[in-house]
Amino acid sequence: RGESYGLLIDQIGEVLRLAEDNMEENPVNLDPRMAKLAGGVHRLDGQLMVVLDVDRVLELKTEVQMAA
Repeated sequence: RGESYGLLIDQIGEVLRLAEDNMEENPVNLDPRMAKLAGGVHRLDGQLMVVLDVDRVLELKTEVQMAA
């Protein structure tokens, strides 16, 4: 995009490398607010991990600017 962005993160538990071929689509029961920002999910040790789609997050910034 040619622009620099920063994210303020409160806490990071751990950083994982996840195989893309194990990513699944968002489940239908995922909160719509989260689904809008999620690029998919991974199942790890019986838990569901939502993968943040950074491009979708940046699109929100554009939508907010256009609405202002």
